Amino acid sequence: MSTSTLSPARPRCPGSSGAVDALLPVVGADTLVPLATGGSTTYANLDNAASAPALVAVAARVAQVLPHYASVHRGAGWLSRVSTALFEQARAEVGAFVGARHDDLVVLTRSTTDALDLLSRAVPAGGRVLVADVEHHANLLPWQRSARTTVVPGGADAEETTALLEAELATGRYALLAVAGASNVTGEVLPLRRLARAAHDAGARIAVDGAQLLPHRRVDVGRDGIDYLALSGHKLYAPFGSGALVGRRDWLDAAEPYLAGGGATLDVRHDGVRWATGPDRHEAGSPNVVGAVALAQACTTLAALPPGALEEHEAALRARLVDGLTALAGVEVVRPRPRDAVGVVTCTVPGRSVSEVAAYLSAEHGIGVRDGRFCAHRFADALGLADGGLRVSTGVGTTSAEVDRLLAALRRFVTDGPELDYGVVDGHWAPLSDPRPAPGSLLAAAGPLR
Repeated sequence: MSTSTLSPARPRCPGSSGAVDALLPVVGADTLVPLATGGSTTYANLDNAASAPALVAVAARVAQVLPHYASVHRGAGWLSRVSTALFEQARAEVGAFVGARHDDLVVLTRSTTDALDLLSRAVPAGGRVLVADVEHHANLLPWQRSARTTVVPGGADAEETTALLEAELATGRYALLAVAGASNVTGEVLPLRRLARAAHDAGARIAVDGAQLLPHRRVDVGRDGIDYLALSGHKLYAPFGSGALVGRRDWLDAAEPYLAGGGATLDVRHDGVRWATGPDRHEAGSPNVVGAVALAQACTTLAALPPGALEEHEAALRARLVDGLTALAGVEVVRPRPRDAVGVVTCTVPGRSVSEVAAYLSAEHGIGVRDGRFCAHRFADALGLADGGLRVSTGVGTTSAEVDRLLAALRRFVTDGPELDYGVVDGHWAPLSDPRPAPGSLLAAAGPLR
């Protein structure tokens, strides 16, 4: 299928029917899952913040390029030349999607975590880093392990956190400010342009963890003053193991190579090595060509949406979700109405384990959500979620019908309780009597692929 067959239209937003359709088709939207109560139902994926499904356009592009896959950069064969062209074209398309400046580097990585770990090794010697404790571990642990990092407590909301960061930046002690574009716990969006100005005024640079922001909002690093941006394909509807670090080349060209191996060198002798500069310096080994192509296709497909369509779709779904959750007695929403937020909402059911609730939603209703502290333990603890929360996250494939299914299931849980008995089985909450086959056996039972 070519992407020209996909005609994204504006979603139907709340009106007479209140229906909101999927904005773009995703793989698996009609997948059936077994229920522990008997029968099956279409899976409702409300766990997009963890890993988003592949866009249909991405899967089609991968199928198109796989017959042409070969080695890259040094192969003389025709398919090697094709694969090299695909890989470098993907790099350019990812850079264009985020507004990379002409002299920025686009280093293709495995994930946001990989990209931020790479950047953490590129900060000049002696340069101090500022970060808040509201961050996902991917944007906290690479910095926290250094004695040159200051971790400040977050505020009561994004505005207060921003003010705290600005005040600390004003001391002039820092080389880099590292922030998330959007919280993976509350969905709150930080004012990136404002923080970029504050960092630059203080002689610092700004790095943005874009994992949760880019699936929901467009970012332009040049326009917004962002020095470094990290992103993941699996958050951006391209779950094929690729990510990127986009940003200024001077620190990256001067840094020790992230990996030592083939492709990162210009010359290797018994008495030394001449390392490459540019993205090659940090991309040793055989690159993930298919993952890069998938990521680029996701970027291209999202960029082709009508202006405002993504934001309109998300706002309608988030409003429906928050309104429905806050209307449920027995459910508490964490920071339900921040000034600006993406489609990530966390709640609790006081008196019940959120892991039990998540198991119930899956076993009895075929709904996937996330429970726990979401790899943001310090922030979760500060929010009173020491025992975890229940996170619901929407994406371009989410519909209002799926949100309504979740709300109805939670209403039934808090009013009537689950139909089955639940307990901890092998370390996880699950029905104590579960007739469903073991998850790992489902595809194996289908026999070999033909």
